[in-house]
Amino acid sequence: MANGDTSPSRVGQVNSAGDVDALFLKKFSGEILQTFEESNIFKPLHTVRTIESGKSAQFPVTGVASADYHTPGENIADSENSYLSDIKKAEKIITIDKMLLASTFLSNIDDVKNHYDIRSVYASELGKALAVRFDTAISKVFIGAARAAAAITGGKTGGVLDVSANVMGDVSDSGDDADNTSPTGAELTAALFTAAQKLDENDVPSDGRFCVLRPQEYYKLITGGAGALAISTSAVNKDVGGLGSIASGSIPQVAGITIYKSNHIPSTDLSAVATGDGAASNDVFGGSGTGYNGNFTNTLGVVAHSAAVGTVKLLDLATESEYQIERQGTLFVAKYAMGHGVLRPECAIELQK
Repeated sequence: MANGDTSPSRVGQVNSAGDVDALFLKKFSGEILQTFEESNIFKPLHTVRTIESGKSAQFPVTGVASADYHTPGENIADSENSYLSDIKKAEKIITIDKMLLASTFLSNIDDVKNHYDIRSVYASELGKALAVRFDTAISKVFIGAARAAAAITGGKTGGVLDVSANVMGDVSDSGDDADNTSPTGAELTAALFTAAQKLDENDVPSDGRFCVLRPQEYYKLITGGAGALAISTSAVNKDVGGLGSIASGSIPQVAGITIYKSNHIPSTDLSAVATGDGAASNDVFGGSGTGYNGNFTNTLGVVAHSAAVGTVKLLDLATESEYQIERQGTLFVAKYAMGHGVLRPECAIELQK
């Protein structure tokens, strides 16, 4: 029985079947949704040396002199009189790692069909991938510096600070035996003052001190703890001279230490991982043979000075592309050749839970 309906020829269908909107134009918004660029914190917070050639760079390390009262008539140059200082010397060698690269391939036919510029997006994302790897490696080396032995015989060390107990541990602490309790904002604030005291005792300059925490711990400094704002225990408490703002969620300094937050602080046990950073040429955890990797299970962050860690740069971050006729597409590569290592262990303190 006829019902008055008809069968239109749907111009949006493929071969008169399937999705009725398939052939309609997808309106391009003019915006490309890229991954958010992660904040890279550590690059300006350590020592960087550029070399034009070679496989490594030497960083001389010297000790300190001593002084004594002179007895008239005694020969200062006579070693038996103990006036001469034996200034100890050593060196730190940082080796260039293998070239680190990120790459992708864009098919020519896909590039032609595409209606927006994907090449700049690819180049940018590859560069970001290397920047994140760089920042993560440096964070691990700062932790290695805190756990390292003294650079010279009789020299000073940094150490591991148990935040909840507010007690300095042994420099060889691998992160297995710390109190596993998540610290409060008040405990973090107290620990930063303890870290500042330790750096003072190590004669580390006040200028240039910094602390990098994971976001969870960073915001505890502002709120004072979990749950409702605990203003009385917050490091931004104006009644006790605190700086920062709960409104903006920022805190610039505690105990003269500039505070940063980063997603690149490691938090797992990587001591047995020999790939990635574990394959680096520089072994920063005392002969473990896993490059920049170690046990970071209890790591919360680091308090340090820029003199603690160094980078030797042979090839800075660069991106390049090449059209390959035989593959009918373009190869994109981002790369750098650098190496990272511990310079002055007394300038770094690891914060553990």
